[in-house]
Amino acid sequence: MELSVEHVLVTGGAGYVGSGLLRELLSQGYYVTCVDKLMFGGESLLDIWHNDNFTFIKCDVNDWDAFNSILTDNNFDAVIHLAAIVGDPACKLHSDLANKTNWDSSKWLIDRCKEIGISKFLFASTCSNYGKMDDPESYVDEDSKLAPVSLYAELKVKFEQYMLNEMTKSDDFVPTSLRFSTVYGLSPRMRFDLTVNEFTKDLALGRELVIFGEQFWRPYCHVKDFSNAFITVLKSPTEKVAYNVFNVGDTQENYTKQMLIDEIKKVLPESKIKYVNKNEDPRDYRVNSDKIKRELGFEITMRVSDGIKEVKRMVQEGVIQDPEDQKYYNIPHECKD
Repeated sequence: MELSVEHVLVTGGAGYVGSGLLRELLSQGYYVTCVDKLMFGGESLLDIWHNDNFTFIKCDVNDWDAFNSILTDNNFDAVIHLAAIVGDPACKLHSDLANKTNWDSSKWLIDRCKEIGISKFLFASTCSNYGKMDDPESYVDEDSKLAPVSLYAELKVKFEQYMLNEMTKSDDFVPTSLRFSTVYGLSPRMRFDLTVNEFTKDLALGRELVIFGEQFWRPYCHVKDFSNAFITVLKSPTEKVAYNVFNVGDTQENYTKQMLIDEIKKVLPESKIKYVNKNEDPRDYRVNSDKIKRELGFEITMRVSDGIKEVKRMVQEGVIQDPEDQKYYNIPHECKD
């Protein structure tokens, strides 16, 4: 049974991933409602504010009574659930809030969506779920064991297990989990606390960059392609995405930190790098993302080299005048390791 989608609710839609996703959904003709508590402000919404197909509602996903009214007062066909305390450092700093938001309220939300008949539920998960590879020469895929090593990943795994394995399955409810690679690139709500963006920003400003453990692997994916992945799932046949999980990225886009530096040096050859030996990193993994390409036809449109070039230009040309402004970071500067 095919389930058509016209009206999409995006939780956390004012954030780094969500703000770009809103624009892509609108450009493809969807009616879009964004619910966000605006932890990092709402400037990312200004240029779509007057779009006739866009609605913004300020609400905290942890306010269940208010959120329930939003769900029952609208006829949503799909929910894309982004609202979360995002990343290892933020979850460590705000552990109680992370448990409440990323587990308690996420579980409440998906249960409520199913109860009232919202047909599709797309969950933003993470490849951090895999932890450290047993074999450093291998690749993990959707069937590999999950070994989360942070509260952020533990809560993602916990919710995934509930959504995919513990909920009572039904033909008219279609949940899908997308395990995203490490994100980078320009967004209406920009962040400079992400590896590619941070490295490029510092080197574009002429600073010396200190690298800890240049040999460790991680998969990368441009934030624009996160949006493309969500829309690919929305448009895919129910039988291909129901109670399914997909790694999002490209198998060729796995990089060590040293490989990232090599890419940056192609456009910033005078880069100054200091290496600090580090022999252990619990998040050292290469990810195979062939499944989403093979089964849904998804392909990335941007590569790490593209992201480096756009971030370099934004910084050096002053499009972003103060990249150290706290608004571009998910935790206070004084709390950074």
